[in-house]
Amino acid sequence: MTQIIILGATGSVGETAYRVIQAQPDRIAVDGLVAHRQAEKLWEMGQRLHANWIGLTDREQAAELRHQHQGQSGPRIISGMDDILEAIAISPATKVIGAMSGFSGLMPTLTALENGKDILLANKETLVAAGDLVQRVALQRGRKILPVDSEHSAIFQCLALNQPFKRILLTCSGGPFRGRTKEELKTVTVEDALRHPNWSMGAKITIDSATLMNKGLEIIEAHHLFGVPYEQVEVLIHPQSIVHSLVEFVDGATMAQLGWPDMAVPVQVALSWPERWPLAGPALDLTQQPLTFDKPDTDTFEALDLARQAGIAGGLMPTVLNAANEVAVGLFLSRSIRFLSIVEIIKDVLGAFTDNTSVVALEQILEADRWARRQAEDMAMRYRL
Repeated sequence: MTQIIILGATGSVGETAYRVIQAQPDRIAVDGLVAHRQAEKLWEMGQRLHANWIGLTDREQAAELRHQHQGQSGPRIISGMDDILEAIAISPATKVIGAMSGFSGLMPTLTALENGKDILLANKETLVAAGDLVQRVALQRGRKILPVDSEHSAIFQCLALNQPFKRILLTCSGGPFRGRTKEELKTVTVEDALRHPNWSMGAKITIDSATLMNKGLEIIEAHHLFGVPYEQVEVLIHPQSIVHSLVEFVDGATMAQLGWPDMAVPVQVALSWPERWPLAGPALDLTQQPLTFDKPDTDTFEALDLARQAGIAGGLMPTVLNAANEVAVGLFLSRSIRFLSIVEIIKDVLGAFTDNTSVVALEQILEADRWARRQAEDMAMRYRL
């Protein structure tokens, strides 16, 4: 019986993990569940999964939830990030699913690693913002980081034979605006950008998929997860989202992992590895599904190259990229800026960052993140509607 904690339990990956756990009651037990808000939903999940505790980073919602369920049996309610970090540190869980949104996932991930837990990572921003530090802690503690992103799970599975490879091919659906020109993107709305053709995800990652920043962040993630130079990571547009990624080996052979666009497989692979457990779901019928590939349009979707350049620059530059993107996406979702302004703000912030250094300590990352967020808010003034 493997005990786990789920960070970001009420999000799309957390909900998928919930499905997988319910299908494997004899293999997985839940110690704790963590979310920012959606208190009642978290309580219900905790009840059904027999969790020992649930944690809400929003203290007000936690207090209200305690009041509503006072005297009832159920999981212990923990409030605030500090208490949640303490609960993670002392938990008997051996694996933590990291699916919190954005930079907020960094501290819980580091805490879990430092206290002897493996990370099943769906929160790519943690590695983008602090990849060198996170990998250093994992190495020092002898812990594993297993990918849950569908693309990186595919790569992980293809590389399981430990054969020398030539390049990694990250597939990308192209998002809701595939084939559009910059002129056509000037007037797209939040609703347009949230209509992903294949995947049902949270708002932030869906907007990242629309700008292709998500795939740019995944380039950086692949660099850290697999120790591969940036020039060996390429992106292919694959609208059907059936081929989740590919690896080309040194002899020219290429291996791919295929499946319907459903996060249940990568979640369960990370939980079960090196075993494979049965999983109910529709069989893949390739006779009913054409598979097409194309090169990304990096002139229209500049975020892809921005992320790659930040990754190559290294140091704190990816931290700045991630923070600026989170602020800009938030402004777009609040209808304060236009869609194309997201990338313009990121470019402005990256251009203003002149103090790039190697990452030695966590405080450097936290300060760079704070600086970039302030800069993004300031620079966004010229783009506000």
